[in-house]
Amino acid sequence: MDTKTDATIVPRSETRDGMRIDWNVPITMDDGVVLRADVFGPARPGKYPVILSYGPYAKGLAFQDGYPSAWNRMVEQHPDVTAGSSNLYQSWEVVDPEKWVPHDYVCVRVDSRGCGCSPGTIDHWSPRETKDFHDCIEWAGVQDWSNGKVGLSGISYYAINQWHVAGLQPPHLAAMCVWEGCADFYREMTHHGGILCTFPKNWYDMQVKTVQYGLGRRGAKSRATGEPVCGAEELSDEELARNRCDFGAEILSHPLDDDYHKARTAVWEKVTVPFLSAANWGGQPLHPRGNFEGFYRAASKEKWLEVHGIEHWTHFYTDYGRELQLKFFDHVLHGKDNGWRDQPPVFLQVRHVDKFVPRAESEWPLARTQWTRLHLDPTTGTLGREPSGRESRVSFAALGDGVTFLTAPFTAESEITGPMAAKLFVSSTTADADLFLVVRAFSPDMKEVTFQGAIDPHTPVAQGWLRASHRKLDRKLSEPWRPYHAHDEKQPLTPGEIYELDIEVWPTSIVIPAGYRLGLTVRGKDYVWPGGSGGRLSNFKNELTGCGPFLHDDPDDRPADVFGGTTTLHVTGTKQSWLLVPFIPAPAGAVQKVEPAVAGVTSPVHGVSGRGGAVKGR
Repeated sequence: MDTKTDATIVPRSETRDGMRIDWNVPITMDDGVVLRADVFGPARPGKYPVILSYGPYAKGLAFQDGYPSAWNRMVEQHPDVTAGSSNLYQSWEVVDPEKWVPHDYVCVRVDSRGCGCSPGTIDHWSPRETKDFHDCIEWAGVQDWSNGKVGLSGISYYAINQWHVAGLQPPHLAAMCVWEGCADFYREMTHHGGILCTFPKNWYDMQVKTVQYGLGRRGAKSRATGEPVCGAEELSDEELARNRCDFGAEILSHPLDDDYHKARTAVWEKVTVPFLSAANWGGQPLHPRGNFEGFYRAASKEKWLEVHGIEHWTHFYTDYGRELQLKFFDHVLHGKDNGWRDQPPVFLQVRHVDKFVPRAESEWPLARTQWTRLHLDPTTGTLGREPSGRESRVSFAALGDGVTFLTAPFTAESEITGPMAAKLFVSSTTADADLFLVVRAFSPDMKEVTFQGAIDPHTPVAQGWLRASHRKLDRKLSEPWRPYHAHDEKQPLTPGEIYELDIEVWPTSIVIPAGYRLGLTVRGKDYVWPGGSGGRLSNFKNELTGCGPFLHDDPDDRPADVFGGTTTLHVTGTKQSWLLVPFIPAPAGAVQKVEPAVAGVTSPVHGVSGRGGAVKGR
């Protein structure tokens, strides 16, 4: 049963809390399916710019009810989030209309096909869903309360699909605020370095099936209206299953970057709309890469990059984040001369071990980067600026904790900000091997420094991944600092033969104090914080042990007979293994305002064994 509309849902309007609210407004798609939107606007008549979001989390589900642990943590630590609002209309990862409507915006929330109050079949980020999003933008652009300029906003899902719909270039799309949204369905969502990530499957179970259209009274109720957030119609479990894709099985059946993934990935040459791309240093391994790639590769002439830290959702709602978004949208959608023209193209919250320091930049990667190779020495377990000059190797269990290489203590405070890359020469006793690279920092007493990440409270400095059989590079898209793998064929290993692997390590920022060390761990499985569990959030299945919910533990993807052998790292006179590190010389005129501390020194390290030219950013 694929219902096209729910006749029991009756649109209605009211004025409350200083806003005119239209509940469950119908938007008819080209195939007859009727999506539902809530519209929050100024009480006085007029034509206003639109802030629109389209996604699966049920527009009527309160943040507080759907994600209580995330909400409670956020509001306890950041009282500015709740200040000035009743918080009755707060929903997960979209703007609070009570803080936007007073600035003369109309906020539109659309339940995506098959979710919330919108019937239909769920098929995430598919061309069908992107076309729906396009048509919702065009609908909003011609309503009598619209000035014809539509801006897109939202976190994660509501950011990811902005990259997609921008490629369709809807005429009324005027601006995007892409807040922590990945852009490459294969490399950032489903397969890291070719290794299957189980997050999408688990996310689907925990955050989508729970708000599918047709749950009726079995689903949650809206705090604002008292009505079911998933429509009044109640479908059987069998009908619900028929009305959604088998997301996990579909991903598993597409192990390469084929048409399935490409149809759900940004097309950068078609992204021409002005945008603000906001990334999170701790968003590994899901969101930061897309925000950096978007700024670097999108065809837009007007684009800005902001990078921050702490939890995935928090700064979208704090005064810092909200005021930044408002300034951007006021300039682009309202046409205000508010100083945004002088906003630097890149604005970084540079991460220290105990604080963030804001700084303006002109490009990404930073043009003054001193790209430096730190060479691995398997004999001593060290990272050094010069090759060891000797032939050596080290082996580890291919599904194990691996080996760690450490620098000497830094003699002076040193900043590392930018993308990283590694070159490793590897052999395996089997036909394949998975490499998990973890960049880490250690205090003088050899305790690891971790950070509050986007999800996990104990996130390392940076991570990278590669399945050895996916080592083939796309030479056209690869950069010295960001190897780009084709993922279009598997190239099995011959046991015992040495192979050259170039591994992308996602962008990061860390100012390392004097006396601290940098480390690179090469593992055969996901990073685990040595201190144990970092707790659990209500919307995830697993405890937070260092990688959040972004694990690579599907036994069907990593059978022991293929991935359970022994992996060996090699160094010879002609085969040098190294980590490319973006050291940044201190700039003149850095902003000195300091944000609150959000990182700290944690547990002792376990299992420790022990010059490039500048590349200009665009």
